[in-house]
Amino acid sequence: MEFFRENKLHIQYSINYHIRMYQALQVFLLGLGLFALIWFIWRKASTQKSHPLPVWLSWMVAMDNPFTKINRAATIIEHLDLKPGLCVADIGCGPGRNTIPLAKAVGPDGKVSAIDIQRGMLDQVELKATQSDLHNIDLIQTAMGEEELPHMHYDRVLMVTVIGEIPEQHSAIQEIHRSLKPEGILSITEVIFDPHFQSRGKIRRLLSDNGFEEIAFFGGPLAYTINFQKILKPTHQPTAAR
Repeated sequence: MEFFRENKLHIQYSINYHIRMYQALQVFLLGLGLFALIWFIWRKASTQKSHPLPVWLSWMVAMDNPFTKINRAATIIEHLDLKPGLCVADIGCGPGRNTIPLAKAVGPDGKVSAIDIQRGMLDQVELKATQSDLHNIDLIQTAMGEEELPHMHYDRVLMVTVIGEIPEQHSAIQEIHRSLKPEGILSITEVIFDPHFQSRGKIRRLLSDNGFEEIAFFGGPLAYTINFQKILKPTHQPTAAR
């Protein structure tokens, strides 16, 4: 009798366990589907108008992604070949995940411009700079393409999972081209997890059409960094009269 009672309890426990597992799977699939839906809507909406990550979700990009090494701040900075004294622009800086280590890398004689369309993101960068006792960071609130960047000013420009948020990409890249010093470098990082992910081919065409040449590639098709160098457009030399 005792055997049947224990066997019955075991069967009931097994049934309850499988019910809980099934319910957990349902919740997981529902969450995954909801994430995919938001990802798709956000991506489609951003093709018509800029939809950057809201300030209240800044915690999502404040730390390195544990799934992709190419997108980690230390890796990104390593690929920039920075030296003390350089002037760098961090476009779409967000809460400053890359801005702070950039400022440390270029040292007190260098300069970093933290550029973002949202004042709330720049406030977070300012707070982190104060906490790290850094005094070489400028804050610029602007959208790319509005001609707010100084001409022939930067040695490096950094764009990490941001170019897909910009509807007028050609205007933005042209402004960056003007802001870079001769042979300055624009570094673009893209990761498939980002709703605004841009393919390697699209980025190459965009940059090639706007006065840049590719000089380095790191990563793979779904997570990569491409460094482009500014090309000075040749000045037309009139033919001498004979």
